[in-house]
This record gives sequence, structure tokens and C-alpha cells, in this order.
Amino acid sequence: MHRREAVPEEPCQCPDCQRFYREHDRLIRENASLRQQQELNWAALQSFRTLAGRVLEELQKQYGDGEPPAPEAPRAAGTPAIEAGKTASTAAPAPESPEAEAIHQAMADLENINAHLFSIEVLMERIFDVRVPEEVEQKFREVAGELAPDPLNADRLRLNRLLHQTPDLPDRG
Repeated sequence: MHRREAVPEEPCQCPDCQRFYREHDRLIRENASLRQQQELNWAALQSFRTLAGRVLEELQKQYGDGEPPAPEAPRAAGTPAIEAGKTASTAAPAPESPEAEAIHQAMADLENINAHLFSIEVLMERIFDVRVPEEVEQKFREVAGELAPDPLNADRLRLNRLLHQTPDLPDRG
């Protein structure tokens, strides 16, 4: 029988998680209604698609479409390497460098991201079908205030100042 580990009650304190918590709370505070959350998520999705799509276009212009070059037809014995303006250095494709392989892999990944974002967009369109009465929007604002209280609230600032004046407890180990 496997025992499940309990989820820690305290949130993670690493810098990445702390940054996430701050951003999470800010987004709730600044977009405290259902309609604002709908618009925020739609705008975030569209900006992600726009930026990722444009970067992919730029990379395709710079590096090609990401497909490896097709091998040339073999030349007959004795055929010179210079044909129709080709020099010996361009007649056969050079093996792809690790940097070029990484760029082509990133381009393939961006194509996948864009396909996923398009799928999410189609699903999110259903979110905009939902309309709620003003009483429900008010409940959203109330709950948002509980989930993400104003960090500049006087009581919260006073508590933070007190916490920062308290010396850390010594390690027990």
C-alpha cells in the first residue's frame, strides 16, 4: 500500500513561486470580475499567439521553413561541380550545425505552440457565452478581495513591517 505525501500547508518560498504568487494576486486584484477575467485571459492568449506567430515568421524568413534541404540528384561521373551558377561549395549541402538544429527544433516547437494556442482559443470562445447578473459580479469582487488583499493596505503594511523586524529563528539542525 502506497502512502501519499501530504501537501505542505505553507506555500513554497522560492523566488519563482513568490513571483508567481505576487503576479497571481495582482491579476485577481486588478481584474476582480468575471468579465475582466474573461477579457484578461483572451488578451493574454491573443498576445501570446501574436508574438509566437511573428517570431516564427521571422525565423522562417531567416532560416527557411525548418525543413532540411532536399538532397541533390547524383551527378554523372565526370560532370563538373559547377552547373548553372553553382559552385563546388554549394553543390552538396553541408551537415547541419548544432545551432541550426536547435533553431529548427525551436521553430517546430513554435509551430506546435501556435497549434495548441489556436485550440485553446476555440475552447475559450465558449467562456464568452457566459454572462452573469451584477450580484454575481459583486461576489467575484468580494472573493477577489479575500483571495488577494491589497498589498498596500495599511494593516498589511504594518504586519509586513513587524514580520521583517522579527529575527529569523535559528536552524534546528
